[in-house]
Amino acid sequence: GDPLKVKVNKLTSIKTQLPYSYYSLPFCTPEKIVDSAENLGEVLRGDRIENSPYAFTMQEPQLCTVLCRIMIDAKTAKQFKEKIDDEYRVNMILDNLPLVVPIKRLDQASNTVYQLGYHIGLKGQYAGNKEEKYFIHNHLAFTVKYHRDLQTGSSRIVGFEVKPYSIKHEYEGKWSEKTRLTTCDPHMKRMVVNSNTPLEVEVNKEIIFSYDVEYQESDVKWASRWDSYLLMSDDQIHWFSIVNSLMIVLFLTGMVAMIMLRTLYRDISKYNELETQEEALEETGWKLVHGDVFRPPSNSDLLCVYVGTGVQFLGMVLVTMIFAVLGFLSPSNRGGLMTAMLLLWVSMGIFAGYASTNLYKMFKGAEWKKIAAKTAFMFPAIVFVIFFVLNALIWGQKSSGAVPFGTMFALVFLWFGISVPLVIVGGYVGFKKPAMEDPVKTNKIPRQIPEQAWYMNPIFSILIGGILPFGAVFIELFFILTSIWLNQFYYMFGFLFLVFIILLITCAEITIVLCYFQLCSEDYKWWWRSYLTSGSSGLYLFLYAAFYFFTKLEITKLVSGLLYFGYMLIASYAFFVLTGTIGFYACFCFTRLIYSSLKID
Repeated sequence: GDPLKVKVNKLTSIKTQLPYSYYSLPFCTPEKIVDSAENLGEVLRGDRIENSPYAFTMQEPQLCTVLCRIMIDAKTAKQFKEKIDDEYRVNMILDNLPLVVPIKRLDQASNTVYQLGYHIGLKGQYAGNKEEKYFIHNHLAFTVKYHRDLQTGSSRIVGFEVKPYSIKHEYEGKWSEKTRLTTCDPHMKRMVVNSNTPLEVEVNKEIIFSYDVEYQESDVKWASRWDSYLLMSDDQIHWFSIVNSLMIVLFLTGMVAMIMLRTLYRDISKYNELETQEEALEETGWKLVHGDVFRPPSNSDLLCVYVGTGVQFLGMVLVTMIFAVLGFLSPSNRGGLMTAMLLLWVSMGIFAGYASTNLYKMFKGAEWKKIAAKTAFMFPAIVFVIFFVLNALIWGQKSSGAVPFGTMFALVFLWFGISVPLVIVGGYVGFKKPAMEDPVKTNKIPRQIPEQAWYMNPIFSILIGGILPFGAVFIELFFILTSIWLNQFYYMFGFLFLVFIILLITCAEITIVLCYFQLCSEDYKWWWRSYLTSGSSGLYLFLYAAFYFFTKLEITKLVSGLLYFGYMLIASYAFFVLTGTIGFYACFCFTRLIYSSLKID
């Protein structure tokens, strides 16, 4: 007998990716519309959670409850038709569970797939008529599933489902609050079970909204009520992707081990013996460039900034993953993942400052404040500009996905109030620490780089380097893109963590292998090359996003397309910075290791 609060969330569409608030369409409204408090992540996703006129009472079924009656004018009709055209769905929430429409799969006997939210309406034709009409779902048959606790006798809600129908309601006489419908009358045993007499969206006609509620006891315990939402995809493909990635890793590990053992061992022992004249003449390869290998690169400041930003990302991704694997960020905590990532990004600023100034000091730099400031501003500023432009576009569409001014201010505060000071502090500490000593002395005069073979061309080797790290993650990437753009839940954090570890190893190893080949052909400019080699997987990520856009998404609107590519550009840029940093540090450790084992007089 307790009242249940049904809340309405945004209207969403896979076709436009622009969310709208529920009451942007003239649905039935409660006496006073109350906004629920939303966290940072929810606001950024465009969730707008408000109360609704639906009144449920626990375990008291209702039949044919009339919600309200509205008259359609030309403007309303146009609004409804546009939203039906773009396949918008209504999202509702009961006891923190999203509303789903169960859809029976024809190919599998037992399987029911759940679609988040019900479609506002649909397009169709009458038999023998070519003209497309728009029909609205005005009768909702809700099913609330509950689990009864035998000890206490109380019940908890474990499911919230709906079947939407379109029906042209009829009644006798004039419409008043107490009018009984003839098309749906529990006393006459008349129920709505199909949409055989659908309700068309026409100007100057009425729409009567009605609903049923039935209660079903369920065996699903409250703790596992989210399982049916999350167990949508089969695990096999994820295992396949991990095995596929592990093959790449094993292959690369083998190569790295071979280089390390055979070449280095032989090279170092040979180099350290007093070799004969002929051997000395034949001596080519990485040892010849020992006097140049630690010469600071051109644009070394920028490299320091990028490495710092990458460290910040790495920290954020690792900690977020660990939290997610431990189950702190389940989808039932709406917006939790987004909020956690933002806060972690901000707090990891201290490591970014430390990494960039320490590297800068190794390059014999003196102005650490400049580097720390660049690290604090460069990446966030670029992202912020893209984000701001996209937000302006969404605003122009009057969508609820536009970030309100207050939230924008909160983001700027997080950046300037927390992130920037932390980067500066980290920078100060990093610059105070003694810089690493180079294992070999750098010559005064740089030596000439001999002409390189075509396959050692920087652009070619950089593009080759990005393929393998991308190859290791791209199957998992498909699921992540699907969950973001096709409105499904993503909950494979265990798999994601494994894939991420594999990504780290792949980036490190491919960079080491290519770096070694580069040094062997007497090209000692490895600093930037090592960063770009694994970082180029960001480029492949963007190309894959474009491929995904044209093959899987049905986006037709220009704004929605710009939105998709804008966000994917930010994601690819972040991926570039993350993978590039991993590659850089791997190569950095590798060169220090091999050159410190040489005895050079």
